[in-house]
Amino acid sequence: MTVREGSLEAPTRHSIEWKSDAYWDQAALDKELERVFEICHGCRRCVSLCGAFPTLFDLVDEGPTGEVDGVPKARYKDVVDQCYLCDMCYMSKCPYVPPHPWNLDFPHLMLRAKAVHFRKHGAKATDRFMTSTDTVGMFAGIPIVTQTINAVNRSAPARAAMENVLGIERGAWRPEFAPRKFRSKARSNPKRPVHDGERTPGRVAVFATCYVNYNEPGIGHDLIAILEHNEIPYMLLEKEACCGMPKLEIGDLDSVEQLKNINVPQLARLAREGYAIVTSIPSCTLMYKQELPLLFPDDADVQAVKRAMWDPFEYLVARHKDGLLKTDFKKPLGTVSYHVPCHGRVQNIGRKTEELLKLLPQTKVNTVERCSGHSGIWGTRKEFHAMAMKIGKPVFKSMAGAQPDYVSSDCQLAGHHIEQGIERHAAEALGGKKPEVAHPITLVRIAYGI
Repeated sequence: MTVREGSLEAPTRHSIEWKSDAYWDQAALDKELERVFEICHGCRRCVSLCGAFPTLFDLVDEGPTGEVDGVPKARYKDVVDQCYLCDMCYMSKCPYVPPHPWNLDFPHLMLRAKAVHFRKHGAKATDRFMTSTDTVGMFAGIPIVTQTINAVNRSAPARAAMENVLGIERGAWRPEFAPRKFRSKARSNPKRPVHDGERTPGRVAVFATCYVNYNEPGIGHDLIAILEHNEIPYMLLEKEACCGMPKLEIGDLDSVEQLKNINVPQLARLAREGYAIVTSIPSCTLMYKQELPLLFPDDADVQAVKRAMWDPFEYLVARHKDGLLKTDFKKPLGTVSYHVPCHGRVQNIGRKTEELLKLLPQTKVNTVERCSGHSGIWGTRKEFHAMAMKIGKPVFKSMAGAQPDYVSSDCQLAGHHIEQGIERHAAEALGGKKPEVAHPITLVRIAYGI
């Protein structure tokens, strides 16, 4: 528990009242933005976290009064656009979060501002397309199509065209499509063994996630291999849609609800049957653990899913504490530079991935707990990519400084972003080594030798 100034109680989160008319009132929103910006201006504790706070403070300092009242309300959007909802200001810096009477929740205020803007003006065509992950994912799974798209995506002329037309930074890392989707190959294995001393759920529902299904299915197959090795039965959803996090990040709350209505009934049924629900992407886990429960506080199914959601390493470490995780690891990994992503930290589960990686034989773990700056599509946009790299620079240097054999993050997008950042800003620290980027789940499978 973090002790906050002005309160000895643990921080809490209020539900998001987006179904009320007051939530969408522009005048009320501007008033709340001004109130919160005034508090932040007087504190400035979060100045080093991201671009939102320096942007705000520059607007204040360069204004005619030197106070928030001198900032035109039309410029508030400059601050909102810099926020990518990492939640780190709320979780690690702000002393005024509830139950403090000032009741400051900066990320969810930014979400409200994004939502109001989206409802009034919509989003750029690029953002609508890039956040429609299931639509984009249609290109995956067809070998000749994926080969062609991936080749075009790698070409310099195509990247320049996408920057000019779509606003996607030509130099930013972006994922490729898989020639075969995870869900087209993976199969459920519900056979249920009996284990003495079992306290954790003895079976797992695997929520594949868009990224694993369409871009890197190997991560999903590695997770299944670990479950099978440990004789843990698992089920895949009959039908799966995006968790909704990309739509949340642009303020499209109606689309978030539509996606919730596809996924949650299935997940709730599995939760009530005693399954632990696991995803290998922390943003998706967080969506079900925090964001959907706050958006739909009265939905019993959403709350049931929340209680059943586990980070994969949270689950595996719990199995280990029950004496039910096999530790017959065969292959040492050398040095692993492991990055704790923001959406993993927000779950308040501790460093479970690090804890398990430290069980691996002859493996040294260099843990870096700081925002990498990638943040989904935000860091790929032309106007924000330079800021994303600036935010991540301390991470790049810390990860490279250990001269690792592997670079790893629970957020695979962050892992690739860090790889690119090391190449640009910290290659000399590697001492000539070329580390491999691998998800922590993949590292565990490698260590098992399966």
